[in-house]
Amino acid sequence: MPTQRPQQELQDKAEQNTQNAHQTKVQKVIHSAYDLSLGISVVVAILIGVGLGMFMQKLSGSVWFLVLGIFWGIGAAILNIYKAYKRAQKEFEALAKDPKYSYKKQSSDT
Repeated sequence: MPTQRPQQELQDKAEQNTQNAHQTKVQKVIHSAYDLSLGISVVVAILIGVGLGMFMQKLSGSVWFLVLGIFWGIGAAILNIYKAYKRAQKEFEALAKDPKYSYKKQSSDT
């Protein structure tokens, strides 16, 4: 029976490693999809703004609502880009603090 216990522990560790590897793969896919969605969100924001502008133009008959909708869409797209920039900036700051990636200048006392 003593041989089963270490074998069970090895199986548990292997199962945990498999779960951790799966989680990191899923996190990479989610992160990649989030980065790809920035371009899509810019286009969608502008299209929604144009759509709202066209809708308000048809209701009121004024061209200025279409122009206003275009500016709303562009403003929303710029806001999406700004949010993505801030998120990336936080990630890069965390990476810069990681000792694995820090650069330490060697002293030239030789």
